[in-house]
Amino acid sequence: MKKIGILFGQERTFPQSFVDRINSKKVRGVHAELLHAEELMQNKGTGYAVIVDRISQDVPYYRAYLKNAAATGTAVINNPFWWSADEKFFNNVLAEQIGVPVPKTVLLPSKDHPVDTNGDSFSNLKYPLDWDAIFDYLGGFPLFFKPHAGGGWKNVYKVHNPDEFFRAYGETGQLVMMLQEAIDFDAYFRCYSIGRKHVRIMHYEPRNPHHLRYAAEHKVPAALIKKMEDYVIRLNEALGYDFNTVEFAIRDGVPLAIDFCNPAPDADRNSVGEENFEWVVETAATYAIERAQAHQDGKNNLTWGTFIKNSVADMGSPAPAVKKTKK
Repeated sequence: MKKIGILFGQERTFPQSFVDRINSKKVRGVHAELLHAEELMQNKGTGYAVIVDRISQDVPYYRAYLKNAAATGTAVINNPFWWSADEKFFNNVLAEQIGVPVPKTVLLPSKDHPVDTNGDSFSNLKYPLDWDAIFDYLGGFPLFFKPHAGGGWKNVYKVHNPDEFFRAYGETGQLVMMLQEAIDFDAYFRCYSIGRKHVRIMHYEPRNPHHLRYAAEHKVPAALIKKMEDYVIRLNEALGYDFNTVEFAIRDGVPLAIDFCNPAPDADRNSVGEENFEWVVETAATYAIERAQAHQDGKNNLTWGTFIKNSVADMGSPAPAVKKTKK
């Protein structure tokens, strides 16, 4: 029997619906349940062929639990090793390299020294930074100021001038922050990606109250929808995420990827709406069954993105020959 478990926190509508949907399909040799995390001894398997992770970003114990599960053969959705390494600034770097437009962004050091460091720990860092050059590169104010890792709109500021920026900077403590151009958008979309092949384009309005954000209806050409679908798959293929959302702000007909590091995206029926909820439950259930059926005992069953796979392949390639020159 191939067991599928879902690891979750405070959410209630998606986990049980996901389990019920899988079991209702009565696929021979596949069973789903709400994961039960028992005592964990090192290098011991969990008994699950597939685990869908919805909470380890907030619970370090679960992250370590999932890494052990992955190392002992479980297909963990999403890959806990990559998610531990990933962050939003790198996302933007990779997006530019694969041809997906993103806002101009600058990474900034934390305002306060990290624990157990002092000024001498930053001997290599330019001080002071050329703030005028940074503001000019970003196109001037207003700008968005947000953590380079994290989510949930925590510690996000919209700053309208240098005074507001430096005041906000002073509140961020040891957080590493990004300063990013503000996109004056005509339309906004949030897009589910499951299995790096299934895409759900959701009309979204981040300026609305939370319960009305999915009530938007943007009129855009079919070609733009197709382009967003292509960008969603391209991004998740590169990153290796099997369950993620990508947000696009449309400016002058160009979709700019704003946020695409959401490997435990909102799937609550009460916020995403009934149609979107039905799609994500059905698609996630079908994909988890697919991964369970493909699961091989004693093998690595993780998904890795093309960034990692291509990097490993390049490491195995012979170094180019050095041409000798005559003296």
